[in-house]
This record gives sequence, structure tokens and C-alpha cells, in this order.
Amino acid sequence: MYSNNIVRIDTIRPDVPSRPVRFLDQLRRHMRDGGYAWKTEKTYVHWIKRFIHFHNKQHPRTLSAVHVEQYLSHLANERHCSPATQRVVLNALLYLFVKFMGRELEGLEFSRAKLKRRLPIVLTHAEVLQILAHLGDGHRLMVELLYGCGLRLNELLSLRVKDLDFEFHTITVRSGKGDLDRVTLLPSSLEARLQSQIARVAKLHQRDLEDGYGEVYMPYALGRKYPNAAKELGWQFLFPSTRIGADPRSGVLRRHHLHETCLRKAIRKARLAAGIQKQVRCHTFRHSFATRLLQQGYDLRTIQKLLGHSDVKTTEIYTHVLGRGAMGVVSPLDSQ
Repeated sequence: MYSNNIVRIDTIRPDVPSRPVRFLDQLRRHMRDGGYAWKTEKTYVHWIKRFIHFHNKQHPRTLSAVHVEQYLSHLANERHCSPATQRVVLNALLYLFVKFMGRELEGLEFSRAKLKRRLPIVLTHAEVLQILAHLGDGHRLMVELLYGCGLRLNELLSLRVKDLDFEFHTITVRSGKGDLDRVTLLPSSLEARLQSQIARVAKLHQRDLEDGYGEVYMPYALGRKYPNAAKELGWQFLFPSTRIGADPRSGVLRRHHLHETCLRKAIRKARLAAGIQKQVRCHTFRHSFATRLLQQGYDLRTIQKLLGHSDVKTTEIYTHVLGRGAMGVVSPLDSQ
């Protein structure tokens, strides 16, 4: 039934050989042994591959600090990469040389570009409502969760049916940034529609079971520990993909969660239709959630816990986007 609709699942880590021969497979294995997140692994491998290609595909063991300086200089001067990108690349190359190959980059004279503090783009409550008005039901519910709960995009997409607790009005975020769990609020105004969404998931799941599918991806070793859980409704993704995909580890066909590009495209169309000129990303609604709570008088510590920030200083940046005009100052032109 699904043979013409198989999609590639790119949010699941593919397997690497237990005794890898290829250099990049050895690098991946080393990162996994170190407990690095999948996104970090993908980012580091991406920049290390570009570093190797920049030096005409020379093996990294033949390269040195001079080659690192050349590449970082190229990114800064020819590619005009931001300071943040330069720091990510430098961290990737430091991992390659120091942690993986055990070589100190002696004489490295490249100085890290100083990160400049950038205030987040924040939408007013009215602007959020304008965007919501131009979204279809499914995408609207997802954006309402981003804004109403302060979720990151990957946290939203990774939600499972069992993570919603309607009795306690909470949502449990599993393996958020830093691989940490946290609890955030479940908006009462969304409960009825979330129940309807779960009913749709249950119907789709039942159809998958009848078609010989219905087994969802299980993180870590939970699939071995609970062999029957993968087919339970509670473990199914709250926002499942419209198509069956192949697990990159085993090749098993299963329904994963919706791909992130679907929501991004929907938000962009809604922003344009609403006539909003600000650059709006999925993460913008998380920024707007925090700012809205500050406007309503909630303290920073509470907001920090809801957002899952490890340091309250990260949360404090939202205090800089509040007030009447710049720094809360009333213009002399507006004074009586």
C-alpha cells in the first residue's frame, strides 16, 4: 500500500559498524561513545567534511593548525560566516583534532570571533493571533502549542500521546535540549482539540496495524526492554507523518512524526498572508511565550523552568524586549 510513498527518516541516528573502517564512521562512533546528541553529531560531521574538501580531500591526519587557520579565515573573509558559525566550526575542528585524534593544535592563532548579543524577535499577542488565523487546523494546533507551552520545534514534533496529562494539565517534554526532561503547562483552551487529535492518531494507528505496520520508533533500548510498547497508542507520535518511512537503522517501515519542514513552510505562508514583516521562525513563538509571561507578571525562575533553561541568565534576555519603546523609556514627544 505504501510502496510509492516511502520517505527517508532523517531524525533517527543511522547505525555505524561496531568496528568501523572508514574515517567518518570512526568519528561518528567516537561521538556516540561520548554521548553527543544526534544534531551535534550531524553538525560536526558536516563541517569536518567541508574542512576536508576545502583542503582537496587530504586526510585530517596530514593536516595541522595552519590548515585550520586557513579554513576559518576562508569562512570569515570569503564566505562571510557569522561569529556564531565560526565558533561552531572551530568547536567541530577542535573535537576532530584534540578529542578524536589526540593532537593539540599547537600555534593556533585564530582568535574566536566575539559573539554579539542579539535580542530575539518577538511577536505581540495580536500578531500571533493574526498568524494563527491563516493556518489550517493541524498546523494551527502545532503553533498554538509552540506559543502556549514554550516548546522548541523538535520537542513539539517528538511529543507522544502519553506525554499529555489532561488531569494535571501538563505536558512532559522528553529528552529536550541537553537530553533533559521537563514539565510544562498544557493550555486548557486546547484540551478538546488535543483530544480530537489523539482520536485521529488512534484511527490512523489502527489502520496501520491492519496494514501490517503500526510499530513506532522507540528511543535508546526501550524497544528491547518493552517489545510490545512500540505498537501501543500511548507511544505513537502526537503529530504523525502522512507517509510511512524506513528506519535508517533497521530498514523497518514505520510511521514517524511529521517532518519539520512542513510546519516551517506553513508558518511562512501564514506570516505573509497576515502581512507581518518580522522574520518569523518556529522558535519565535517560544520567544513570544516567554515575553508574554513576563508581561503578565510571572517571575523569571518560573519561566526558566518552563523553558528548560539551565541558567536564569539565558531567560533574562527577554527582559530586554519589554517596556514601552527602547529600555522602557517614554519619548519626550509622547510626554504630557
